Amino acid sequence: MESTLVYLENLAREMHQPEEEVMTQAFRAGLRHLWREHILGQYLQGTISRNDAIETVGIDWVELAERQKEALNEDMTWALEG
Repeated sequence: MESTLVYLENLAREMHQPEEEVMTQAFRAGLRHLWREHILGQYLQGTISRNDAIETVGIDWVELAERQKEALNEDMTWALEG
């Protein structure tokens, strides 16, 4: 498994950008990802409404989270019946 430093060096070289810029982009992308997961978690737990989740992260992400939750519930039902 390659180290984070190797990924950084490769991305910087292939994107023709300084490592600092690649790190900034990665940090921003990571924060967006964490925020999206937080909002979707709140929605799935019933803490925020579906509309609020859609306004914050977009309908595509909300629908994906719903499908994943439904699939998990189906798997759990199947496992408990078997």
